[in-house]
Amino acid sequence: MISIRGKSLLATAKDIAEGYVIVNPLFLKPLDVESVKGLYQQIMKVQTAIRNEKFPFNDIAALRMRNMKLQRLHSALLIIKNFARERGMKQVLS
Repeated sequence: MISIRGKSLLATAKDIAEGYVIVNPLFLKPLDVESVKGLYQQIMKVQTAIRNEKFPFNDIAALRMRNMKLQRLHSALLIIKNFARERGMKQVLS
């Protein structure tokens, strides 16, 4: 089981969505290729799960929270893609 700082990749992806963990190149630097690839896949799963939740039409606060989670996950994915491309980690991008 791959973990980051004592947490599973799924828990880390959920923490990214909630805003508890910030993804940047310094966060990704100590990780190996398999960890980065696993984190990327888990972020994609969490993003899909959030999109599949019932859409809060009348609740502005819930709608804002949903969009913030999706925005955090999307920016984390972009950072991971750029980090992998700079490091030559072609396994992550495929």
